[in-house]
Amino acid sequence: MTTMPYRNYEASVEYDPEADLFHGEILDLRDVITFQGRSVDELKQALADSVEDYLAFCAERGEEPAKAYSGQFVVRVEPGLHRALVSSARRAGISLNKWVARTLEQAAD
Repeated sequence: MTTMPYRNYEASVEYDPEADLFHGEILDLRDVITFQGRSVDELKQALADSVEDYLAFCAERGEEPAKAYSGQFVVRVEPGLHRALVSSARRAGISLNKWVARTLEQAAD
């Protein structure tokens, strides 16, 4: 899998050798939006068309196209790892939440 950008959107793209076809899905939208093409140029155009059509559809409905995120999620880890993370946060002089957020920001870049 690879990703392909268009405007401020990103899509995951895969190639199906049996169908000789690229297919993709635009990420982080309220709805599932897919597209396909047989060549890279066709795929890029299909992505652009799909995004523009979806944005127009959302405008007609008065909705935001992007998923809303609360900024909260639960992560379950083994107790030993939990203890080690708390120790790392304490050594850094910050809360576990801040330590995890900082570490995730670094990993996301």
